[in-house]
Amino acid sequence: MKELLSGNEAIARGAWEAGARMAVAYPGTPSTEILETMAARHREVYSQWSPNEKVAYEVGIGASLGGARTLVCMKHVGVNVAADPFMTHAYTGVNGGFVLVTADDPEMHSSQNEQDNRLYARFANVPMLEPSDSQEARDMTMAAFQISEEFDTPVIVRVTTRISHSKGVVGVGDRKPGPEKQFEKDPPKYVMVPNNARQRHVVVRDRLAKLEKFTEMTQFNVLEENGSKIGIISGGVAYQYAKEVLPDADYLKLGFSYPLPLDKIRKFVESHDTVLVVEELEPFYEDQIRAAGIMVEGKKYFGHLGELSPYRVADGMKAAGIVDTVAVSKIAPAENMFPRPPVLCPGCPHRGAFMALRKLKVAVTGDIGCYTLGFTKPLGAMDTCVCMGASIGTAIGMEKVHGYAKGTVAVIGDSTFLHSGVTGLMDAVYNNSNVTVLIVDNSATAMTGGQQHPATGRTLMGDEAGKIDIGQLVQAMGVKNYRPVDPYDYDQVLNTIKEEMANDGPSVIHTQRPCVLMPKRIMEEPYTVDLEKCTACGACFRISCPAIMAAKETNERGHPKAIIDASLCTGCTLCSQICPEEAIILKSQMVEA
Repeated sequence: MKELLSGNEAIARGAWEAGARMAVAYPGTPSTEILETMAARHREVYSQWSPNEKVAYEVGIGASLGGARTLVCMKHVGVNVAADPFMTHAYTGVNGGFVLVTADDPEMHSSQNEQDNRLYARFANVPMLEPSDSQEARDMTMAAFQISEEFDTPVIVRVTTRISHSKGVVGVGDRKPGPEKQFEKDPPKYVMVPNNARQRHVVVRDRLAKLEKFTEMTQFNVLEENGSKIGIISGGVAYQYAKEVLPDADYLKLGFSYPLPLDKIRKFVESHDTVLVVEELEPFYEDQIRAAGIMVEGKKYFGHLGELSPYRVADGMKAAGIVDTVAVSKIAPAENMFPRPPVLCPGCPHRGAFMALRKLKVAVTGDIGCYTLGFTKPLGAMDTCVCMGASIGTAIGMEKVHGYAKGTVAVIGDSTFLHSGVTGLMDAVYNNSNVTVLIVDNSATAMTGGQQHPATGRTLMGDEAGKIDIGQLVQAMGVKNYRPVDPYDYDQVLNTIKEEMANDGPSVIHTQRPCVLMPKRIMEEPYTVDLEKCTACGACFRISCPAIMAAKETNERGHPKAIIDASLCTGCTLCSQICPEEAIILKSQMVEA
């Protein structure tokens, strides 16, 4: 049987077919759809969102120790959060097979960096597989569970944005139950006190030696011989690009990419006049191959930055003297495209907060989520963004070096606050920091598609759940200055921020309005512009709402008046609140007039 599946859907399918019983993650593009697919289509697998990736990984460890084949998924930066349990898990090993999916994001389509998580495999000395299409995503996920159990180790399946989201025809099968296992007490294996850990490190090195033999034999490192004197070593989506540019070359496709099959690579290189390594981001293959005394080239032609493409690969091969001309068309080069900057949605409840922060001209430390778009013009009301939860800690540091005077506001979303902002607020209370924290709560993990979290009252699988009350949590932590506000009441938000910045000690302002898109689009009565009253002052343009556009009519200075697209307007009221001429009114009021 065959199905059309994305790489993410294929990973979920492979885990289901392999008999996985647990799937756990924190949502993050480009990995999110793996767990959503599991919960929607493969209900035999218990699937859950956890508050953050570290907890997700630890839940996965517990499920594996309990004997279940377990899938844990996250985007590349999520592995940074989960690195603590991950690194030690390499020592303890597994019971039920354990597969960690890291979805990397070359070109940073939706991320704050483009780190290459292949380095984590070498860092922890755990095996890694890299699918180059949806079929391999399914096949390698299934194989990863077997490898995990055979070698007593967590296994990384590393994909990138293009593999995660591209679709292909996939041959699929039926679900087969995994091995029946129970937890067995084994403190020397599972209790990582120093003396036990020293012994387990020896096991890790012995295991790596066995994996080095396995990688020479595995079916996932494929030799493609076409009688060419030119050899290409590649893997993942980079293999697809190279194959498109130079289909008649000989290829060594690396699917089981850590540890590398160095003997196979050496023979491949010795049998060709020229060998290029084609890989995205870091020279992960190239450095190891050259360190083994095997001379190849790669990064000098293909670069370290961004994702590859057929054009970039062809350009690199031309620079290497492999091809004479670049026959692949350079489709839609970024420098020739009309700019389309990201923007908060019409009616977004975060907009009013950023309007107030811009007016107050304070330093704003930001965080990861939809509200990060508050940095864009014309709002321009966010000054830093580092990682999940960093807003509060960054604000504390800025406040401490500026003489204990409040002049910094930390902005963080509800899901991000529960992910890793709680400890930052704890620091503010403990160290009596004069920071103002603005929790912009839209009742969803909205940036990745509106997923549930511990304060929404519902699980990934749709069941009712315990619901964290963020206000009670904040106050229980010792925050005395806590103020809930309506983000659509501009004056209330503005005045509350002013007042809380004047108070001693940490303050928390909590805006509470649901995302206008999740779970369904919220549409109240739209607004319109009375063009006779409109003076083209431009105040409404400065709130950065996509529903507000320039009209053909102008004022005496030639400045355009405003019009509102009723199909986009959600009726949030913000534009009408800040219009000095009261020219923005409900559509029904215009009709009545």
